Amino acid sequence: MSGAVPPGEAMSVLAEYSRSRDLFTNLTLRELRSRYKRSFLGWTWSLINPLTYMVIYTVVFGYVLKVRVLHGHPSGLSAFALFLLAGLLPWNFFTSAVNGSVGSLVAASNLIKKSYFPRALLPAATVASALVSHLIEMGLLLVAVLAFGNYRALYLLPFVVLLIALVTIFATGLGLALSAANVYFRDVEHFLGIAFMVWFYLTPIVYPVTYLHGSTLTLIKLNPMADAALCMQRVLYDGAAPSWLELGALALAALVAAAVGLAVFRRVEPRLAEEL
Repeated sequence: MSGAVPPGEAMSVLAEYSRSRDLFTNLTLRELRSRYKRSFLGWTWSLINPLTYMVIYTVVFGYVLKVRVLHGHPSGLSAFALFLLAGLLPWNFFTSAVNGSVGSLVAASNLIKKSYFPRALLPAATVASALVSHLIEMGLLLVAVLAFGNYRALYLLPFVVLLIALVTIFATGLGLALSAANVYFRDVEHFLGIAFMVWFYLTPIVYPVTYLHGSTLTLIKLNPMADAALCMQRVLYDGAAPSWLELGALALAALVAAAVGLAVFRRVEPRLAEEL
């Protein structure tokens, strides 16, 4: 058949895929090992950090500013800390993944100059290592939600998995584009900290979306991470299926980010070694 792939070429493609997969696994493990290297508490920090944020935001917004969230329906939950964590953990994962990805190419400049391999594996491995930490945190949050009586979260677990997958795709797409841009403009890495600080308060994490109206609400709804936070809060706090509109908007943003990020990265990839 004229359209058939020659056996030799097929074997070459499979061999390249296998090598890339093994390298991706090794890069991810390297990121995981270096994350808390020579730290006395080690992986405990992946739990301490979100808990610290939770305590600070709960005190400031829950007690000082007296932000109140409605009872979860139909879960009946009334705990600001659980509402906060449902939106905060996906956000922390997203920012950790993107921030790590942005500097991944510059940090591995010696490796890029010495040998050829798919450069996209570097930011992707950073996202994967952040994902491992996120899964641990979400597992503990799920246990806490169940302990407070939201047993419906078990039946809605597929939505949690889907949301994590969509945020991962979204973060990977941004990470690919921004890591490539950071090679040419090192200001990207520094600017991102400011951008995330503003972005955080444009995401309904420390306040319920019911506080917003009119043009402000419209602006917030254009934010993909707002959709991620709202959907996760809906599942883990309210104990109900997320809005299909918000879920669809997040999926669209994730796919667009992945397509654009991959296109940008492929365009600059051949010149990365020279620029570094």
